[in-house]
Amino acid sequence: MKLHKILFGSFITLLSQICIGQSFTFIALGDMPYSIPADYERYEKLINAINKAKPSFSIFVGDTKSGASPCSDEYNLVVKSYFDKFQMPLIYSIGDNEWTDCHRVLAGAYDPLERLQAVRSLYFSNNESQGQRPIRLNRQSDVMPKFSTYVENAYWIKNNFLFVNLHIPGSNNNLDRNEESKQEYLQRNQANLAWIDHAFQLLEYQKLSGIVLAYQADMFYSPKQANDLSSGYRDTLISITKHSEKSGKPVLLIHGDTHRLKIDQPLLTIDQKYVLENVMRLQVMGADQVQAVEIKVDPKSEQPFSFKPLILRSNRPYIK
Repeated sequence: MKLHKILFGSFITLLSQICIGQSFTFIALGDMPYSIPADYERYEKLINAINKAKPSFSIFVGDTKSGASPCSDEYNLVVKSYFDKFQMPLIYSIGDNEWTDCHRVLAGAYDPLERLQAVRSLYFSNNESQGQRPIRLNRQSDVMPKFSTYVENAYWIKNNFLFVNLHIPGSNNNLDRNEESKQEYLQRNQANLAWIDHAFQLLEYQKLSGIVLAYQADMFYSPKQANDLSSGYRDTLISITKHSEKSGKPVLLIHGDTHRLKIDQPLLTIDQKYVLENVMRLQVMGADQVQAVEIKVDPKSEQPFSFKPLILRSNRPYIK
């Protein structure tokens, strides 16, 4: 019996080591569908293509609709039904169009904080991802009871790479609109910074190979976002920069918000002298581009991330 346990333990260790070295792919997408109901067909085609590609999982980086369409419970259920069509796990980061911008008349003149609670209740009622084969997520609300509100912040590990979900929406991170929104921002910002700290500590403590941070906002659309005191992203960018420079391990930032495919190295070292070369940024397509990006992760490569746009010809808006 003792020998059996030793052999079984050795097998599990060997299997784990094999998985650590294996390449895998995942999909990133977001900011869709915007033109409703016209985009439903294109969105369904994209989901079918993603299912055919059989990624390990997909990440939807927010904005399940445009900022000018109603933020109704009925529409949220439509979104949920589309998430349920993903055959593999789908991890969802909350965008601004789902709640911060819902005060707009065209969006239904809702209370943004009430809409945020509705989103949390629908998509984050337990510690599992979306999709037909959900995976278990390690949620900030469970790991850090002090931040029990933030059920959307989570992490998971795949083949020794750490994936982190963060609630960082556009619209300046909900900082600007009024005093109520400012207070919401301040509390969530504190939670996000604590979650980033925890993630990078985990990266080092567990000797993981790299880290991927997924969120909605384009924090790089203006240079002032990095240092202006009025920026809702300043604290986050400083934290990610410090941790990434200290770690030196591969870091990938994935977001949407501004709807055009972009792959670059957006951060500078703390002293502003050099490009922080271990950090890459992927901005996914969206809005009129109902397309996605396949990311391959090769743990054996010094630069483990490579990118392949998943572009369906039939989804091009100018193809009739």
